[in-house]
Amino acid sequence: MLIYGGVCRENLEPATACVVADGLGIGYTAQVYDISNACIGILNGMLQVANAIALGQIRAGVVLACESCRQIVDTTIDNLVKSRDMDLFKQTVATLTGGSGAAAVVLTDGSFSGNAHRLLGGVVNNAVRHHRLCIWGPDTGIPATAGHVMHTDSVGVLQNGVALGIETFNALRRELAWDDDKPDKIICHQVGATHRKTILNAINIPDSKDFTTFRHLGNIGTVSLIITAAIAEEREFLEKGDQVGFLGIGSGLNCLMLGVDW
Repeated sequence: MLIYGGVCRENLEPATACVVADGLGIGYTAQVYDISNACIGILNGMLQVANAIALGQIRAGVVLACESCRQIVDTTIDNLVKSRDMDLFKQTVATLTGGSGAAAVVLTDGSFSGNAHRLLGGVVNNAVRHHRLCIWGPDTGIPATAGHVMHTDSVGVLQNGVALGIETFNALRRELAWDDDKPDKIICHQVGATHRKTILNAINIPDSKDFTTFRHLGNIGTVSLIITAAIAEEREFLEKGDQVGFLGIGSGLNCLMLGVDW
């Protein structure tokens, strides 16, 4: 199974996963498809692969994404220079925090992958009544002949996203039977300093348990959480035996949080 979970993609069809699978030489019996769910697409893909493994349908799968902010950032800057409108600035300034990158996650049934990290479980919650808070796409709809635009109600995303995050984090602790001192570490979707401070205070997690990359990588959409986890391991922040929370919140609003035994 190969799943592409990025926001950015090659075309509306075929699935971008097909391009990747062809390049990797994936076997013809593999399931190959895209999923899309804003910044938590990779986490959704991880759940789909894990479920397929648990059902005995597959032994291994890979979930990946590649995000590029160049076009939308350049377009946003051009629009701001032309309009010089404060309301437009408020709606689009969050776009300028975007970053570019790629990441992949391999999940297996453990029979041939050695001593790897173990996915413990997770929980999902949504607040889809807030689906208009952050929108990215062609300003004329699909099919699109005009340039893309991205509008974000930053305050609304922060306030409602934190409320959803608190609910989901508490549910994650209950689901995994974690004590109050768990998780040992967390890796979050990367947005910015204000969002980080607000959510950590809300769920009562000290800064020392969190690892960030937004200061130098920005917000890389679906890639952010996974690439941050990889860097955290490289820098020995994540250690063997840690109970780690992957905390994902994306536009929609959708929230998906996973527990990993590192």
